[in-house]
Amino acid sequence: MFMVRLRSSILLMAVALLTIISGGYVLFGTLLAVSLIGLGELYRAAGVWTEKDRGLAVTGFLLSGAYYGLLLLGLESYSMIYLVFAVIVLLSVYVFTFPRYRSEQVMAAFFGIVYVSVMLSYIYQTRNLPDGAFLVWLIFLCSWGCDTCAYCVGMLIGKHKMSPVLSPKKSVEGAVGGVVGAAVLGAVYAAAVGKYLQAENQVFVYALICGVGALISMVGDLAASAIKRNHEIKDYGTLIPGHGGILDRFDSVIFTAPVIYFLASVFVGL
Repeated sequence: MFMVRLRSSILLMAVALLTIISGGYVLFGTLLAVSLIGLGELYRAAGVWTEKDRGLAVTGFLLSGAYYGLLLLGLESYSMIYLVFAVIVLLSVYVFTFPRYRSEQVMAAFFGIVYVSVMLSYIYQTRNLPDGAFLVWLIFLCSWGCDTCAYCVGMLIGKHKMSPVLSPKKSVEGAVGGVVGAAVLGAVYAAAVGKYLQAENQVFVYALICGVGALISMVGDLAASAIKRNHEIKDYGTLIPGHGGILDRFDSVIFTAPVIYFLASVFVGL
């Protein structure tokens, strides 16, 4: 199993390198595909997409595609209006097909659009910022870096359970190690690429951004686990051997992407 996970991780990193370095339409298309796959995984788990009825799920897919269309046209400032529009469309489907769907299915359909498609899109939006070619990597440094550091520290000295019911293997010591480790990674990264950056005091700023992002990434990880527990599933999918589905691998990235975007906008002075 370890070798399977390792091969999948190497392949994921290669894809990430190719798409993020390329940016533009390559990154846009990749994120659109990832978002739709992840959305499908969530819809199956939440009962929005069933073998007997996929109408509401298809509406969610179309609305997610429309959101990415806004981004492609540079109209992200209209995101709030779009979300209102999405609610109206989903409720229209709910009303005019009543009693075909339950209210909780409609709410899950809207939640999925925001949780998966909108939040993941901030990888693309961060990449498009000034210095975005460097800033975008903080999303992965603070999420996957925190996860690796937390695992190592937890294995070595972890004693106090952070969330004994939801995730009994995670410890407070591991969480602290994950945050500190992510902050160190951010500082090292800034020092390595500092000559290409516009921001001042970038070592401190990048360390701060990664540290805060790491805290948020743990919430994202636990949130995805809580959803799986509620719906009694082990993994969201089987797309990535050894890891599960898209949401199993990107659960923390989903949370860190918008956080890094906003923190970079504030602290890097973009």
